[in-house]
Parts: sequence; C-alpha cells; structure tokens
Amino acid sequence: MTESTTELTVLTTEIIAAYVENNRVEVDALPNLIRAVYGALNGLGVDVVEVEVEQPKPTALQVRKSITDAGLVSFIDGKTYQTLKRHIGRHDMTPDDYRARYGLSADYPIVAPAYAARRSELAKAIGLGTKPRQATKSRKKA
Repeated sequence: MTESTTELTVLTTEIIAAYVENNRVEVDALPNLIRAVYGALNGLGVDVVEVEVEQPKPTALQVRKSITDAGLVSFIDGKTYQTLKRHIGRHDMTPDDYRARYGLSADYPIVAPAYAARRSELAKAIGLGTKPRQATKSRKKA
C-alpha cells in the first residue's frame, strides 16, 4: 500500500467509526457505506490535512444542566457519568484540560454530587479522616 492509500484507509475507518457510533446502520449497508466514503475521499484528489476544529464552548445553561445529582453529562460525547476522571483520561485530557477546553470554571465538579456524598458517608462510617482513639485506662483492681 502506498502512503496515500494508507491515509485514505485510516480516514475512511475514522469516519465510518464515528458515523456508526452515532447512527443506526444495518449490517448489509455497511460495505456500501465504506465504499462510498472511501470513493468520496479518493475522488477528492487532494492531500489530506489534519484540521483541528475548535470545540464550541457550552452556554451557561448547558453547563448548569450538565450537573445533575445522579451524574455529570460529558461535553465530549453527551453521555452521563458518575465520575468524569477516567472518561476524560481516555481522551488524553486532565480535569484542568477538560475545563479549559470547554471554558468551564475551576470549581466545575469532576464527580457527581450524589456519588461524592455517598462516598463521603461511607468514609465517615468506617472512620476515615478521624484521629485514632486514645486507649482507655484499664480499671483498677479492687
């Protein structure tokens, strides 16, 4: 395979994967879809250039609606998560990178409020965060 064929194959794969992830496609229609995308890319006849598309910043209303008691709605894929840390890590971002990319404030939560409260209650129930008790003095024998 030549370099341009490899690039076209990779681009076709990425486009098809993104399309199938967000749309319902019958198994029988998939080969025709692949051929159509590959043909369209091949027909362009221009060098493929990576273009970084700037993500639109969410509005204040979208930010407020993204924080629910049960979970946080990701601005990456629109799915709800109890904790965003692992999810944004899969996209090679840190919590600070995520906040900067979407224009979120520094106090934007990475863990859903209900999940954080449940974990806090559990930690308190098992005694985390408290100083160990002093040993009680043994009783004097009478």
